Amino acid sequence: MSRPQMLVVAAALGLAFSQTVIAAAETPAASAVLAGNPLATASKLPFNYPVFDQIKDEHFAPAFTEGMRIQLEEIAAIANNPKPATFDNTIVAMEKSGELLSRTQTVFYNLQGANTNDKMDAIDSEMSAKLAAHGDAIYLNPQLFARVHSLYQQRAKLKLDAEARHLLERYHKDFVRAGAQLSDADKEKLKNLNASIATLQTSFSQSVLKEANAAALIVDSRAELAGMSEAAIDAAAAAAKAKGLDGKFLVSIVNTSGQPALAELTDRNVREKLMALSLARGSHGGEFDSREIVLKIAKARAEKATLLGYANFAAYALDDQTAHDTKSVNQLLGDLAKPAVNNARKEAADLQAMVVADGATFQLGAADWAYYADKVRAQRYAFDEKQIKPYFELDNVLTKGVFFAANKLYGISFKERKDLPVYNPDVRVFDVFDANGKQLAIFMADMYARGNKQGGAWMNEYSSQSKLLGRHPVVANHLNIPKPPAGEPTLLTYDEVSTAFHEFGHALHGMFSNVTYPRFSGTSVPSDFVEYPSQANEMWAVWPEVLANYAKHYKTGEPMPKELLDKVIESRKFNRGFTATEYLASSLLDQRWHQLTPAQIPSDVLAFEASALKDLGVDFAPVPPRYRTTYFSHSFSGGYAAGYYAYLWSEKLTADTEVWFKQNGGLKRASGDWYRNQLLSRGGTDDAMKLFRNFRGRDAIIEPLLERRGLK
Repeated sequence: MSRPQMLVVAAALGLAFSQTVIAAAETPAASAVLAGNPLATASKLPFNYPVFDQIKDEHFAPAFTEGMRIQLEEIAAIANNPKPATFDNTIVAMEKSGELLSRTQTVFYNLQGANTNDKMDAIDSEMSAKLAAHGDAIYLNPQLFARVHSLYQQRAKLKLDAEARHLLERYHKDFVRAGAQLSDADKEKLKNLNASIATLQTSFSQSVLKEANAAALIVDSRAELAGMSEAAIDAAAAAAKAKGLDGKFLVSIVNTSGQPALAELTDRNVREKLMALSLARGSHGGEFDSREIVLKIAKARAEKATLLGYANFAAYALDDQTAHDTKSVNQLLGDLAKPAVNNARKEAADLQAMVVADGATFQLGAADWAYYADKVRAQRYAFDEKQIKPYFELDNVLTKGVFFAANKLYGISFKERKDLPVYNPDVRVFDVFDANGKQLAIFMADMYARGNKQGGAWMNEYSSQSKLLGRHPVVANHLNIPKPPAGEPTLLTYDEVSTAFHEFGHALHGMFSNVTYPRFSGTSVPSDFVEYPSQANEMWAVWPEVLANYAKHYKTGEPMPKELLDKVIESRKFNRGFTATEYLASSLLDQRWHQLTPAQIPSDVLAFEASALKDLGVDFAPVPPRYRTTYFSHSFSGGYAAGYYAYLWSEKLTADTEVWFKQNGGLKRASGDWYRNQLLSRGGTDDAMKLFRNFRGRDAIIEPLLERRGLK
């Protein structure tokens, strides 16, 4: 998932202001309150890499406050400029505004996702409503909008190049979507709603992380964790000890409904306990119960959409995506739901047969799926995850897999450096060089799970490329791989390998950015397009030339045997009914919540969820939604509200792109350069689907997606 985490001035509105220094003559001076604050000026490290060793928690709040004050002065100067509006004195000036605020937000929110603490959470709670109000002060400024609108009306006469014209059109749309054309009374209502939504989303996000930590499975003996590797059990003992639970064992909860340990635990009672803990998150009372927050978020978003003239929040959100409307999304999800569930039921029958073969009589449940899926996979393909993990050692996967594929396809190379500061000792830093030898970017790899790190995997940027501002990318990938005990190798599952390639696809999108204006940099594209380059990069994980280079036994160095390799590739077709159903269930839930009007908001979250899943035909108990409502961070923390369908929408493009690469020789520089130049380097400088057409030569067709999903 791409996660720039740059809330900027209008957190809920999606307009990314510059992270970059602007000329001193144009920038109001920061007050003495920032004396000695490392956030007060741009970092002097290469590519403005953050000075993590100097930045302290206490630096953030004053930098936020000063950053908002300074940007409002900059905006006032633009809005009240007595000279007629021009592209440079209005649009470009806004692109250059907010340097201090943007720098502060970028570092703060990236760190809060990857390395948070109670102080940072408190700052987030304090600032969320203030930042929303700050964004409103800009977007709802009538003088500023008048200048933007006047330029928009005469855009055909301004002799702007294509990127500049698109920037003007994008700004105008941002202002309109932010409520610039509302009456004064409605603007006040919108301000209150934005503040409320921002605060609630922060509360939801923090509750989900804290609940995941609180819900960890704790057992009394090693025997209860039978099936897990000795190293994993040792890690569980160490995790319990770190919590003051000497002699016990702690299995952490990840943010998805399914938990990695479910595939290994042989004790069904323990599996069921772990599954129950996972599914109950946020819905069993206590301080981290998120149900009331969900209802408030859903209502506030619905009210905001209505105020802005939309039927519901989904209609508002999709109007700014490549899907455009709820009808298109509903049709895509609805058309795939029935065949996906049918496939899942067939798979369940195979798993139930394995249960019987094991001499058991219980009915297959959600806690059993991963365990028996591994057994069926092992029987069908004569291998299981334990056989392939020794060939997927983390450093090999990263440097000889992910980096190797990028070098072959794009000519870029990587050199690790140890001299730059990091916020956690596990973070690795690499200089990235283009094919011509010139440094392109800095890449950070933060691969291990931590209790103060949000779940899932994502990419973000500490600096975004821009010709206007002379900026180069500093890009980070984050995974949540369990860290083994000291001295033990980090061996990945196949899914973790795929995730590493996926997130690096986002990183490439950011690193290859070659745009003028920061508004369009890197992954600044619609959320139903942003997942496309990352999904496309997954294809190289099992590309024979790439796999042969990194899939080597961590002890012997022997390559993965061809027969095992063939089984890995063939097994990609296995369990697709399950993966499609759990994803579609969450996507449909996301749409159902956000297609409600204010009057339709229910009073009972769980009852609404159960009813919605049944109505939509995806209420298959052995396959719960990938995210239930009460821990659905994609949907209720902000970034993918009414947009979780985006992964499937993007996958249609991905599947068609895989066909193109195969037709054009696969892992070839010529193909990579074409893809980079036509699409990856362009950021948000043009309509996303036009960029795809420029690359592919036509619109995407659905047949490759159906084939990929096993739904033909």
